Amino acid sequence: MTIKIYNTLTRQKEEFQPLEEGKVKMYVCGPTVYNFIHIGNARPPIVFDTVRNYLKFRGYDVKYVSNFTDVDDKLIRVAKELGTDVPTVAQRFIHAFFEDVHALGCHSADEHPRVTENMDIIIEFIETLIDKGYAYESNGDVYYHTRKFDGYGKLSHQSIDELRAGARIEVGEKKQDPLDFVLWKSAKEGEIFWESPWGKGRPGWHIECSAMAKKYLGDSIDIHAGGQDLSFPHHENEIAQSEAYTGKPFAKYWMHNGYINIDNEKMSKSLGNFVLVHDIIKHHDPQVLRFFMLSVHYRHPINYSEELLENAATALDRLKTSYQNLQHRLETATDLTENNAEWMEKIKKIHAQFIEDMDDDFNTANAISLLFELSKQANYYLMEQHTHEDVLNAFINEFRVLFNVLGLSLEEEEEMLDEEIEKLIEERIQARKERNFARSDEIRDELKAKNIILEDTPQGTRWKRG
Repeated sequence: MTIKIYNTLTRQKEEFQPLEEGKVKMYVCGPTVYNFIHIGNARPPIVFDTVRNYLKFRGYDVKYVSNFTDVDDKLIRVAKELGTDVPTVAQRFIHAFFEDVHALGCHSADEHPRVTENMDIIIEFIETLIDKGYAYESNGDVYYHTRKFDGYGKLSHQSIDELRAGARIEVGEKKQDPLDFVLWKSAKEGEIFWESPWGKGRPGWHIECSAMAKKYLGDSIDIHAGGQDLSFPHHENEIAQSEAYTGKPFAKYWMHNGYINIDNEKMSKSLGNFVLVHDIIKHHDPQVLRFFMLSVHYRHPINYSEELLENAATALDRLKTSYQNLQHRLETATDLTENNAEWMEKIKKIHAQFIEDMDDDFNTANAISLLFELSKQANYYLMEQHTHEDVLNAFINEFRVLFNVLGLSLEEEEEMLDEEIEKLIEERIQARKERNFARSDEIRDELKAKNIILEDTPQGTRWKRG
């Protein structure tokens, strides 16, 4: 069996054949860290963490890179509003991002490069594009000369003339063609900046991923992924930059996840209907949100509502109950062996079907349907008068394997006792007195992960269950 991936570049499913046998180089566009992530931002980490899990399950050695955009107009605006600087804003929301996605069962990437830590390679990348005739400097800004790149529009399947018809030059821009896009922006008065051959400034958004993908994964990569909204112009521009620089194909497979609607309306900050993961996981098990996201194929849109999330919680609880009943029955298992082969065959068929479905463009919706089939068969088996340890363990192991690939946990977290909470709060108070703020933050995060909310008041620290 071979994995097939829907490639946005070709608009068809293709047999997955990595550039190097047994190894996968995968780059996923990360967040701009100026606020807490909303559920639309959470879908790519969940989807592509699951893709990575499955590729590893199928025996591939995966190197997974996901960046942080830690300087841009939004961060500058928020820093100004908060009366602080850009690095402080970025660090705060990078920390918040990890809190949220780890709660959702996502593993960290192998590398999380930041723009501000890779300025030298970004500047070198832009210099090379200028030297090759693909970019030009204009009064302190640098622009990519889009018409110089013959393949522009191949990812979004638009011709250069179609794209030009919708392009405009904004006030203050100094580009030669409406289609040209910025690689380096000269700094305005009071803005954060870096020195460059073109003066004080900072990178445009698109150049960072090209430069960091090359640094951490090489000239050509296997999978480049992100939300559907990034396919144009961000990923289109990445292709133009990277392939102009290297003369080689940038990414072999392009994967994009679908949008999220809120109560059947497109999620939009302008409509004010976006929902923060930070808020959802105060009231819901984060695993339920992951389960909910994976219950729809990654390329399809998802409709989110509180009712649908509650339904997902009930469904996930049913699966966990089946698993727990299997474990409980182990205590009274017998040595009888009749019908064992029949049940073992049913489990094997479910496992084989799981692989077939996930091989077909990572169809997690079908995979989750198979979890319910596994649960149904387990419940039928538990109705038998005598159960055998081997069959029970086979069901238990299959639950664990499939849940693990999907990044879901079968184990219930133990609820903290009040005295344990009070002891940690006392330790945190002492840490703050000793100005050990790292330990103080660790304790707050540990309690938050257990759904314990701390409130520092003039009368002392209070806590409540979230």
